[in-house]
Amino acid sequence: MNGLPVLIAGGGIGGLAAAVSLARNGIRSVVLERNPGFQEIGAGIQLGPNALAVLDRIGAGARVRERLIPVGYLEIRDALEGRRLIRLDLQGAFRRRFSAGYGVIHRGDLLTALYETCKASELIALASAAEVTGWDERPDRVEARTADGRRWEGRCVIAADGLHSWLRQGIAGDGDPIPSGHATFRCLVPPERMPEHCRVDGAVLWAGPDCHLVHYPLKDRKVYNAVITVNDGSTDVARGETVPDAQVRRLFDSVGDQARAFLNAGTGWRRWTLRDREPADTWVKGRAALLGDAAHPMLQYAAQGACMAIEDAAVLADRLAEHEDPQAALDVYATERQGRTARVQRLSRWMATEVYHPGGPPAKRRDAMLLGLDEERLLHHLTWLYTPFGATA
Repeated sequence: MNGLPVLIAGGGIGGLAAAVSLARNGIRSVVLERNPGFQEIGAGIQLGPNALAVLDRIGAGARVRERLIPVGYLEIRDALEGRRLIRLDLQGAFRRRFSAGYGVIHRGDLLTALYETCKASELIALASAAEVTGWDERPDRVEARTADGRRWEGRCVIAADGLHSWLRQGIAGDGDPIPSGHATFRCLVPPERMPEHCRVDGAVLWAGPDCHLVHYPLKDRKVYNAVITVNDGSTDVARGETVPDAQVRRLFDSVGDQARAFLNAGTGWRRWTLRDREPADTWVKGRAALLGDAAHPMLQYAAQGACMAIEDAAVLADRLAEHEDPQAALDVYATERQGRTARVQRLSRWMATEVYHPGGPPAKRRDAMLLGLDEERLLHHLTWLYTPFGATA
């Protein structure tokens, strides 16, 4: 069975990272992507040092860093008054502790870097317009079925098909993701439209009651990524629909002048609604396993969704290289990853409630907490998150 490839359902960030990681271990894979091409919608993404270190390790780091923007700092500001609550310098002490660094990148650029790395390997086959609809277990292999009637043989199948994973129902059987009640709007803003106080070399978050706004540079600093989120009770499924600018701005009436100047600079907004899940105990069924958002969808507030998928990919490949029995390898992989990803899922929810969106007295408590953190304490709190795989050694 070792001669059979690993079948990966989904050619997004997690799926392609898994293919690259497997190739580094000498294992063939076939990536089955439902869309006609390998593309990412959306705009920017933040890559913490845990993800960048893993990308370096699996051999994709050089291509990613060609497109990465290493921003100078992370900052949280009060969206009502505009005052700074905390700033983390991403050089100096941060780089001494987390040598891989921190950066931002367009999602499409990250996927392109992974795609190019896959194309450079003879161990990776990429199949587009191949939507996996199910799989069958055989005594010595699995057979994945695609919507066009083809069947694909492999040693195991990895469900990397995202938040709304079809394959998850055959593995965990736990229904649809959970609506968060939050809607996110994204666009790209040219520098000349950005107010002067927002044309900065950092990732800046404006935290307000039931809303927040984020901006940072992208594409060689030729545009700014704008991401704004409102806790408006949304429960629909939106995946990038266009929304009139005036409608978006009305949702953020509570923010102050400085944050509003940034908001007004944005145009051509697209809307997504946010969902996640409770941490799951079941990631594996036979020789099928979940990875990335299919395994542990999380809210955006810790900026770790893609980072966790990249970590998953490396661990999965290492375990498949170590174990002759694919099912045993998948079981070890799941056990190793479930605790860490569950912790990040819970952190993401906590940050939404306690850091990004509080108002009134809870916001004052948030402010006091952030203002009381010096650099050393903050770095200490971040060590478990930003160290690859959560290791502390």
